[in-house]
Amino acid sequence: MAKQIEEAVEKLAGELLQEMPGIELVDVEYVRERDWYLRVFIDKAGGVELDDCQALSERISEALDQKDLITDSYILEVSSPGLDRVLRKERDFLREQGKQVDVTLYAPLNGEKALTGTLTGCDGKLLCIEGREPIPMDKVSQVRLHIDF
Repeated sequence: MAKQIEEAVEKLAGELLQEMPGIELVDVEYVRERDWYLRVFIDKAGGVELDDCQALSERISEALDQKDLITDSYILEVSSPGLDRVLRKERDFLREQGKQVDVTLYAPLNGEKALTGTLTGCDGKLLCIEGREPIPMDKVSQVRLHIDF
């Protein structure tokens, strides 16, 4: 059910964002924590502003009420994916190629369960990190942009 809702909201948000030039849909997440949360992540050159989030939140909320896509009660959050964003989709990997990433694996591979390196590519089956053997994506739990503090 959550996957179908995410796909429907992704399509809806994509349509609404056509009216908001320069803003890109990064991801949609529908998860149950204590309550159900519908999270919509957006980005734009120069960074997302609060007004961008508010405008899209109002549009999505109105459209979801009209279409009655979600029967459970939920909390809608529209925000930037943050500096340490998770890379999930092919376009994420293309956009962030050449940047440092933190990779978490499901189980150790060659003695490592977590590694940091420069992203050189991802074809959906293999994750390529500079200076390393390609890593099968079915072994990868998560890929995030690396932040130096």
